[in-house]
Amino acid sequence: MAKSLLITYVLWVFGGLFGLHHVYLRRDSHALLWMVTFGGFGVGWLREFWRLPKYVENSNKPSRNRQKSQQPLMNMSRVFGQIAVGIYFGVVALIGLSSLSSFYILALPLSVTLGVHLVANVGEETSDVGKTMLASIITSPIFYGRPIATIPISIVATITSAQCRQYKVSSHMEENLSVRLYRLGLACLAFTMPISYCVFYNTTVTVTYIADTIGLILDSLRIFPSISGFLESALLLPYHMWKLLTGGIHLSYEYNQEWARIFDSVATIQAERKKLAYEVLGLQDKATREDINKSYREMVKRWHPDHNPHNLNEAQQQFLEIQAAYEVLTKPKNEETL
Repeated sequence: MAKSLLITYVLWVFGGLFGLHHVYLRRDSHALLWMVTFGGFGVGWLREFWRLPKYVENSNKPSRNRQKSQQPLMNMSRVFGQIAVGIYFGVVALIGLSSLSSFYILALPLSVTLGVHLVANVGEETSDVGKTMLASIITSPIFYGRPIATIPISIVATITSAQCRQYKVSSHMEENLSVRLYRLGLACLAFTMPISYCVFYNTTVTVTYIADTIGLILDSLRIFPSISGFLESALLLPYHMWKLLTGGIHLSYEYNQEWARIFDSVATIQAERKKLAYEVLGLQDKATREDINKSYREMVKRWHPDHNPHNLNEAQQQFLEIQAAYEVLTKPKNEETL
C-alpha cells in the first residue's frame, strides 16, 4: 500500500519527536533513533521537514538490488550523528550501568557501539556491527576509569563503522506492524530501564554523574567561551524550559533539591571561569569595563603573534587566553544567568 505524504507530515507534526512518521514509512531504525533521542535532540526532527517527500518516495518504490561490493558515499552528517549518539549512549550507560564490575571492559563499549550502529543502520545503509564492537572494546581499556572515555570510543567506533559501510540486503517480505512495534518497544525498554532505575532510586549518584560530566565538558572548552556558552545553554535547556513553565516553584524541596545541584555546579564553573579571566588580564575582581578594555588592548599588543616571531608558540597561547578572558568578562549579564 502506497504511503501518503500528507499523513507523513501529520505524523511528523504530532509524533515526529518519537518517530511515528518513520514507523509509518517502515523506517524502523530511524524510528528507534528518534524515540531514544527525542527526534535527534530536536535538531534532526526539524531538518526532516524538507526530507519527508524523499522518504515517502523511497518507501513507495521497489527495493533496489545493489551489488555487494558497492559502497555508499560518505555522508558527513551521518558521521557526526554517529559520534554524537555514541557519546549520548555512553553517558546514559555511565549513569545507569557504571556500578558493574566489567563496565569499562564490556558495558561501555557495547553501549557506544549500539549508538553508533543505530545511526549507521538508518535508511538504506548499514555497517559491520562486529568490527565496530571490536574497535570499541580495543579502545575502551586505554581510557579505563575515565568518564571522558565515551568520546574517543565513539570516534574510533564511528571511523570503523564508516569504513565498513554498505547497503542493506533488500527483503521482499514485509513484516507485520505488531511485530515491528513489539521489537521497537523492547528496544526502548532496554534503553530506558537502567537510567530510569538510577533516576528514581539513586538520585544522588545520578545527579553527581550528570554534574561531573557537564563540568568536565565545559571545563575542557573554557578557552573557547562562545562554544562553551552555547553547549552550556544546550545542556541546561530542560531546566530553562521547566523554569519558564513553572516559575521555579518547588525547586528546593524534596526530589527537585537533588537536581538543583546540577545547576549549582554550573554556576560554580561560571564563577571560576570569571575569576580566571580577571587573573589572565591582571585585574582585580571589581575592575570596571574601562579597565578591562584598557588591559585587553595592552596585552593584545604585547602578545600578538606578529610581534613575537621569536617566541611564536607562547605568544599564540597567551593571545588565545587573552581573547577568551576578554570575551568572558564582556559577556552580557543576561547571558550569564541560568
